[in-house]
Amino acid sequence: MLVSRRSRVASLAACATILLATSACGTDKPEEATTQQVRLYGTDGNMLNSYPAELKERADLVDGMKGTTPLTPLPEDFKSRLRSVDPALTDYLYAAETYDAVVISVLAAQLAGSTDPAAIAKQIVGVTNGGQRCEDPASCLALARAGQDIEYRSVSLTRAGFTDEGEPSTASYATLNFDGQQINDGKTEFVGAGSESSASTKTPPKPKKQRPGGAEGQKSLIIGGLLPKTGDLALAYPPMAAGATLALKEINAAGGALGKPVVWMDGDDGTSTAVAKVTVAKQVADGVSVIIGAGASGISREVLPDVVKAGKILFSPSNTDSTLTEVEDKGLYFRTAPPDSLQGRALADVILRDGSQKIVIVARKDSYGEGLQATVRGELEKAGIPADRLKLLTYEPPADAKAPPLDFTSGAKEIKEFGADAVLIIGFGESAQVIRALADAGVQIRH
Repeated sequence: MLVSRRSRVASLAACATILLATSACGTDKPEEATTQQVRLYGTDGNMLNSYPAELKERADLVDGMKGTTPLTPLPEDFKSRLRSVDPALTDYLYAAETYDAVVISVLAAQLAGSTDPAAIAKQIVGVTNGGQRCEDPASCLALARAGQDIEYRSVSLTRAGFTDEGEPSTASYATLNFDGQQINDGKTEFVGAGSESSASTKTPPKPKKQRPGGAEGQKSLIIGGLLPKTGDLALAYPPMAAGATLALKEINAAGGALGKPVVWMDGDDGTSTAVAKVTVAKQVADGVSVIIGAGASGISREVLPDVVKAGKILFSPSNTDSTLTEVEDKGLYFRTAPPDSLQGRALADVILRDGSQKIVIVARKDSYGEGLQATVRGELEKAGIPADRLKLLTYEPPADAKAPPLDFTSGAKEIKEFGADAVLIIGFGESAQVIRALADAGVQIRH
């Protein structure tokens, strides 16, 4: 029988009351009324195998933590190809999205017959909609060189193409579980979101057929990286870097674009506006056409005016802030990551399935953290969680790697006094300090 989320919350509330005196709701032992245990939940910024290392000697605190991330079931062949460029790879978060962002950019340049960012931008949405379907760089490039309109489908882009705004119309989310200090792949569940009907139906400019031997005097296409090599999001860098490296390797093995190999110009966003702005300025001066990044939504928001002013393209594989859909970009901002309006629903469902009744949502104070926090709150309230059983907290992330670690002592005390049974932590590597502070405050973390 199907039960509404509101009905489910009500029944779980009754169950929680009974648990104080009996085991009638499906547990073998009664809960102790005097011991409040808290379940931990996370998001794409901290649901990584590399995350427990941020807690150092207290890595076991993540045991039992659950969360969601934008992720499609990745073929074993794709994982194997990623490991061929980085044998030490342990996570795959945003690897597929980075791979696809690079490939789509190159295909758009080939169809435009130019390295001019404005011409490339006009082709990007069309690359994913309405043409002859192809699923790998070699076959797609062959069609594009012949002047054939294409519909690219690949690892992160499986069901439908981009919207008019230049972002995925559909998405897949994974529910992840830490068992010990590793994510248990056997427990991972996938759920689809979005609507194929929102994919763009606009006709792009007519593709330009490549002349034999390529265009004389044509410059090589240069793509710049603006990925988090350092900073709070550095734990997500290895899979993103592997995705970009694999894409360039396969593109150039298939003949490159416009008759020449595609050039990659590496760069760091530092999970810092200051670092990212310096990188963007250098890449603009060096003649990039497309910049892949930034890693964090807040960083992209800060550097986008610089990128647009220079007439370049910013194409992020990992920005999920919903408000970026309507950002002023002059048609030069794109992303392969889905907006958080979709992830918020998936997160709320994960929390509700565990019967949580008093929920704290802790978020880093930026557009990503506060945006997702507001979305999850809205979804929980729609499901019947009263406002007085929800608590929102934010923290200022460290400005850079030299800044003192995050101190969440006062926030942890608030959570303990509130009597929360669920804490959702929306952040990057620095959010490990939130978990450490909870344990130090005497909050009993449920494993």
